[in-house]
Amino acid sequence: MKRDESPTARALLLLELIQNSPGITAERLAGRLGVSERAARRYVGILREAGIPIESERGPYGGYRVGRGVRLPPLMFTQAEALGLVMAVLDGHHDAADPADPVGVALGKILRVLPEAVGEPAAAVRSLSARHFEPGVRTPGPETTAALVRACAARHRLRLGYRIRPGEERLMEVDPWAVVVRRGRWYLLCWSHTKNARRVLRVDKVADVEVLDVPAVPPPDLDPAEMLEDHLSAGWRHEVEVVVDAPAEAVAEWIPRSLGRREPIDATTTRLVGSTDEPDWYVRQLTAIRAPFRIVGSRELREAAEALGRRLLQAGA
Repeated sequence: MKRDESPTARALLLLELIQNSPGITAERLAGRLGVSERAARRYVGILREAGIPIESERGPYGGYRVGRGVRLPPLMFTQAEALGLVMAVLDGHHDAADPADPVGVALGKILRVLPEAVGEPAAAVRSLSARHFEPGVRTPGPETTAALVRACAARHRLRLGYRIRPGEERLMEVDPWAVVVRRGRWYLLCWSHTKNARRVLRVDKVADVEVLDVPAVPPPDLDPAEMLEDHLSAGWRHEVEVVVDAPAEAVAEWIPRSLGRREPIDATTTRLVGSTDEPDWYVRQLTAIRAPFRIVGSRELREAAEALGRRLLQAGA
């Protein structure tokens, strides 16, 4: 007997169908399982004998659903649902209120089988705690993310369809190195054979993933977090150079790596080297420095600092 034809396997598959579609009828269950309605009801009986509270309602709108019991029955998640839960924990953005989202589907399964005293307050919190993403932040699809992570682990080259802008897509061949999440954004660190250069790609812009039968070897000294911060701090329009009268260790506590590279000048002085497209924003980040500092490079950055200083003096006056 094949594994998927065993009574136990069919009973578990039936449980998954009921969890995914509360109110599903015996006729639909039989159709999905490829058995008679009588056999479908027999599998329901097997679940009930195992202590799983399968409830049923008669009538045109009746069907089967998982009720609330003393014990939590087994929960079956699809890969997309399981990945969605993991991604939600990692990036801190929970699509828990969306019943069509993998995270919402998975959470709904849990809520439906919790004891009533716990399930009702949890459902109420869920309805109130939905949050919107920060502007410009998009969580990528779980299937795409999983494909990239698997390729990094297996060290296989990829051919990607990458959205440069709406309506424009570019084919790229890359050696994937690592997937990194930072402040709600997901990035793929890789070597682009198309550009013959190191690249950091937004995972939410990856439209297609094709695994190639070609090995991809990451650099032996790869530090994914450090590489991402290096990328985010360089290549912008306005060059930045700031000299801080403090050791590099202290500057590291005040300024994130994404603002620039910290270079010790001596034991008590540090040079911060980076770049930015937004001088006003960058200057506001420099106010976290708790020591005297001087803006050496970038006329735009000095002008932004002078403007901020005038506003602060006017506020104090």
